[in-house]
Amino acid sequence: MRRSSFLLFSGIFVCALFLALSHCEEHRLPEEKLLVVTIATKDTDGFRRFLRSAKHFNYTVKILGRGQKWNGGDYMSAPGGGQKVRLLKAALEKMKNVDQIILFIDSYDVVFASSPKELLKKFQQAKHRVVFSSETLIWPDRHLEDKHPHVREGNRFLGSGGFIGYLPNIKEMVANWTGEDNESDQLFFTKIYIDPAKRKSINITLDSKCRLFQNLHGALDEVVLKFENGRVRARNVLYDTLPVIIHGNGPTKLQINYLGNYIPSAWTFETGCTVCLDDLYSLTALKESEYPLVMIGIFIQQPTPFVTVFFERLLKLQYPKNRLKLFIYNQEAHHGPQVSSFQQNHGSLYQDIKVMGPEEEMDATASRNLGFDLCRNDKDCDYFFSLNIEVVLKNENTLKILIEQNLPIVAPMITRAGRLWSNFWGALSGDGYYARSEDYVDIVQGQRVGVWNVPYVSSVYLVKASLLRSELKDYELFNSPILDPDMAYCHNVRNKGIFMYVTNMHTFGRILSTENYQTTHLHNDLWQIFENPVDWQDRYIHANYTHIMKDNLIETPCPDVYWFPIFSDVACNHIVEEMEHYGKWSGGANVDTRIQGGYENVPTIDIHMNQINFEKEWQKFLLEYIAPITEKMYPGYYTKCSTPLNFVVRYKPDEQPLLVPHHDASTFTINIALNSKDIDYQAQFDLAFVVRYKQDEQPSLRPHHDASTFTINIALNQVGLDYQGGGCRFLRYDCSIQAPRKGWALMHPGRLTHYHEGLPTTAGVRYIAVSFVDP
Repeated sequence: MRRSSFLLFSGIFVCALFLALSHCEEHRLPEEKLLVVTIATKDTDGFRRFLRSAKHFNYTVKILGRGQKWNGGDYMSAPGGGQKVRLLKAALEKMKNVDQIILFIDSYDVVFASSPKELLKKFQQAKHRVVFSSETLIWPDRHLEDKHPHVREGNRFLGSGGFIGYLPNIKEMVANWTGEDNESDQLFFTKIYIDPAKRKSINITLDSKCRLFQNLHGALDEVVLKFENGRVRARNVLYDTLPVIIHGNGPTKLQINYLGNYIPSAWTFETGCTVCLDDLYSLTALKESEYPLVMIGIFIQQPTPFVTVFFERLLKLQYPKNRLKLFIYNQEAHHGPQVSSFQQNHGSLYQDIKVMGPEEEMDATASRNLGFDLCRNDKDCDYFFSLNIEVVLKNENTLKILIEQNLPIVAPMITRAGRLWSNFWGALSGDGYYARSEDYVDIVQGQRVGVWNVPYVSSVYLVKASLLRSELKDYELFNSPILDPDMAYCHNVRNKGIFMYVTNMHTFGRILSTENYQTTHLHNDLWQIFENPVDWQDRYIHANYTHIMKDNLIETPCPDVYWFPIFSDVACNHIVEEMEHYGKWSGGANVDTRIQGGYENVPTIDIHMNQINFEKEWQKFLLEYIAPITEKMYPGYYTKCSTPLNFVVRYKPDEQPLLVPHHDASTFTINIALNSKDIDYQAQFDLAFVVRYKQDEQPSLRPHHDASTFTINIALNQVGLDYQGGGCRFLRYDCSIQAPRKGWALMHPGRLTHYHEGLPTTAGVRYIAVSFVDP
């Protein structure tokens, strides 16, 4: 009996639950009844973002005010917005369907985070005919605070940037609007809400817990991103709600831009960037003559390393040069020769080139304003590509990539090697300076890849010329009494509501450090091994150095003598020229006050590295590039590359043609040939031959330690080009290296087993860079 009663009760409960659910389904508000109404007098970047999010969820949007002049004032700082109420009132008068549900929201700073279905469900649960967004702050009249109804939990104050309701109720609410366009819509709706009779008649409530609307002003600490199942929501952690509409009201435009990089699914962990390939401008179908004309503005504002390399890369940029115009502003006299050389040798390749030097006495701000204006006033100019001299563009397709992105302002992300520094800011501090956004490190390190709306870009970016002729037509974009030119420019761009983007969809390059760059030497870039090690390696280390082990490039011309590439031709030339420029060669006598003890047993004609203040850089070179090879070839041997003596030797027939057999006072020695044989010098050999290692003869000799010291001899000469004669002879093995390859290194045990001499130089000048190295 009890069991029968229980089954009967269970059946009744299930039936009741089914009927309740069916009743809810029958009364669910149909999505086709919802109409989104917004005001947009012009198409801005923010408006296009709003439409994209609305399209994502299939909202039906009616746009009011298109093409009209905005007279609603700048209510970022002062009350305004009455024009919105006027336009809304006029539009509602034409609507007759009493079941119509109207969602009236701003658009320039709004993003949809979820669907009409969820929005209507939450509206229905509010059990009122009109629901306004809520705020923690009262504005514009704080004296009305006490008149606002108290709420049990949540925000008390009305926000006019978003509300939803039935057509008749909203018509009633705006029926009495007679204000001017520049009067406050917020104050108008607030006075209706705080009037108990009107509030009851229209049946208004606030979305106090941000279930429908999330206004960001005053609530930034409450809102976080929530990533889930291939979509992104904004979560209010204070009320544990997921708002449907996110509004960057007031001074929170940067925050809505940040959230808009993700919401609703612009970027997710599952899909990556889903909008980065939208609205691209393809160049592939265009003839070269049809490519957009780009003016490249090159700005040299301080002494900068590797300027010659910059211009070499500019020439390699994959873009038709007859569709490029160059504006070069050079504030540094030191770089004048490099700019002139580029202009004379390559200027004719470009459609036009304009150079302004230090003699113009134009500061950085004025030069950038001028660059923009040259493009602005050139009817053929389609883009301005701003490029600082310290930018290293490794990607030859950078310009094409940026143009195809089809954005108003877009920068390729570049970073400083080994650091988190980049050419964009993810956020701003309260006073408008740098602040780190939550996603900054992930973007810089490539953990998140996409095209990002950011508040600040610098150093290298592309601007549409149409923008310079419209929203950015003000000549003094870079001027500010308190901000530097880049910050002033970005501030002015943000105030116009224009979005700036940075893309890390490709690897573009890096930016040089210009700190501590000295201009007191002939080839100052040689001293950049600490400040810009990657660029130093690109310029001065042999192209095959990184392939030494992988491609087995180490040769064995004599027993226990290893031969491998180390320096580029440019490095060899620069070292030789630097030493000749210094010019204080030693006399080759035994007495030498430059060394400890003042006596040299085997003197040479040389210049020590410390005489040109290069000893620290030389030791860094040894540690980075010589020590790893030494440790590979001699397992178990490790060196700190302590170098008591570094110098450059000069051999001349009438000065010092050869060096007698000797041991070096070092654990191992590095000897680098700095020029080439048969052009610079000649020699005769007592014994000239090369030991050959082949698989069927002598394929290898196992590297090993014995009771000896070690020598590294790096040849910087090339036989047949720079000199004749010369070389190195190992007496114990009766083995000679006659023609050291320019930029290659010889490594061998030195103190005991490899008794060696320098062979005669018979013509020209031979240079060898030598290091005595101890563990």
